[in-house]
Amino acid sequence: MEAINQQFGTTHENYGDLYRWSVSQSADFWAFLVDYQAIRFYQPARQVFTPAEELSDTRWFDGATLNYAEHLLRSRDHLTALIFCREDGERRTISHAELYLQVAKATRSMKDAGIQCGERVAGLMPNCIETVVMMLATTSLGAIWSSCSPDFGVSGILDRFGQIEPKLLIATDGYFYNGKTIDTLPHAQALNDQISSIEQVVMIPFLNGITDSISKAGFIPYDQFIDNDEETLHFEAVDFNHPLYILYSSGTTGVPKCIVHGHGGTLLQHSKELSLHTDLGSSDTLLYFTTCGWMMWNWQVSALMTGAAVVLYDGSPFYPKPSALWRIIEEENVTTFGTSARYISALEKSGYRPIDNGYLSKLRCVLSTGSPLLHESFEFVYNAISDNINLASISGGTDIISCFALGCPIRPVYRGQLQCRGLGLDVQFVNSKGKALIGQKGELVCRNSFPAMPVAFWKDLDRKRYHKAYFEHYPGLWTHGDYGELTAEDGVIISGRSDAVLNSGGVRIGTAEIYRQVEKIIEIQESLAVGYTKQADETIILFVQLRNNLTLDDQLATRIRQTIRSNTTPRHVPSKIIQVLDLPRTVSGKLSELAVKATIHGEPVNNTDALINPESLEYFKSIIEST
Repeated sequence: MEAINQQFGTTHENYGDLYRWSVSQSADFWAFLVDYQAIRFYQPARQVFTPAEELSDTRWFDGATLNYAEHLLRSRDHLTALIFCREDGERRTISHAELYLQVAKATRSMKDAGIQCGERVAGLMPNCIETVVMMLATTSLGAIWSSCSPDFGVSGILDRFGQIEPKLLIATDGYFYNGKTIDTLPHAQALNDQISSIEQVVMIPFLNGITDSISKAGFIPYDQFIDNDEETLHFEAVDFNHPLYILYSSGTTGVPKCIVHGHGGTLLQHSKELSLHTDLGSSDTLLYFTTCGWMMWNWQVSALMTGAAVVLYDGSPFYPKPSALWRIIEEENVTTFGTSARYISALEKSGYRPIDNGYLSKLRCVLSTGSPLLHESFEFVYNAISDNINLASISGGTDIISCFALGCPIRPVYRGQLQCRGLGLDVQFVNSKGKALIGQKGELVCRNSFPAMPVAFWKDLDRKRYHKAYFEHYPGLWTHGDYGELTAEDGVIISGRSDAVLNSGGVRIGTAEIYRQVEKIIEIQESLAVGYTKQADETIILFVQLRNNLTLDDQLATRIRQTIRSNTTPRHVPSKIIQVLDLPRTVSGKLSELAVKATIHGEPVNNTDALINPESLEYFKSIIEST
């Protein structure tokens, strides 16, 4: 804010002033950010912003060339860059200098394998050092990186990688989760057999370091692949919008969309969010609990550009006990910890209180995303983790590989609210006519162009699918698919996904409004609400998963209804409450309301491989048939 005041002669005194300027003068803001964050353009832009009749056709930094990987590797010192911690206790570290050297070797080997600019490299990998090395090597060449976590089923992986036709597959022979060893060598074999574009498979021997089975399968062990004497790295200068990553939509209602993100937009947006909104610098250590199948993996790795150390954790966050992550946070002096709202809720219900069991004096920021963070979870964080941190609930998604609303180190935290809208993004909540609302729920839109809009959908040559996904509902506005509101404090409340919004008697209800009340009840482990339509009338069905083998009885059902009614409205009260043994969730851990809704209406769920527990849907079929 001070730097912008000095350069532009503005007099911004608070974040609200700065935000409004960044939106009204967005071209000046993003151009300033390039210099402020020391983004290196090999070729400067001919024009910062190129307007167009359609928002989807606008362009940023036309003519500029750069390389994303170069910025993540600009620290070449011997300070720690990556710390790998696995649930079984394995720990490895690598410095910025060592990381640069490993990427140089991997890049040389990729060149020797024939990988060229624009070709795809796919990673079926855990959250480990080798994954980061291979991603950076890929993107340094101008090739395109795409990853899934190894807990995906083979069909789910084929639905993703099969569309993008990778030339090189990086995989692991297995991984560890919740005390179990899972062999994934057959996954790699199946992909190699069924994706004809794959010319070579490089495998990291996670299971006991044994390479015999890898060689017998015709794959190359990772250490052998990067075994060369290369010490320098050439970064391919690519166009600002040159494809960097391919990410995937959840795919629970059909084949996943392949969302292409570019070098420049990703770099600018991540540098803004990590350096400014999250306040990361070279003295910080970030741990974000994520897998390689979630966009938060790409987001956390970008923290390397700030000079911060990044802790890569792989395994269950509750193995062998709820203190698993908190022991690492303490031992590694983590300053910023990121996780899902679901993890925070589960931690609270486990009874574990980090503040009572660990000395967390270095921790100054907790990030939460994946689903709306309940109001009560805000209280839990400040009471049970630390009363002297910035709790930043953040929200965005795979579609922009970043956030629309997130944290701000110079604003207060209000219970239940995301602190602010992101700089440079004209985020509003609108009614059915596109009118902006304050203090009322509406559809989340972005009214201006921004560099992190996807470059394209893969093979969507006429851009019809791209336009339909984001610009069809409200012409001229980016429609994100979230339902929520802008508060009087200029914060944000997200009430859930728009396509999961309930319609009770003509009143739109975000599912998070119900979950907030239900999950106050100690007997309930988790819940899922959907609308059930019969004869044009929609009623709410609430499915509950109970703790400790408890059984739903009339007394508990009455208490659930009373809790919802007394804290919301009568329209929020479900017509049915049904106990289930499990709730379907995607491989990134999110509850799949759409899959349940389709199932109870007798409609097919076209891509059950996008779910980590697709067998749970059979239970929903039998429940509805018997009620």
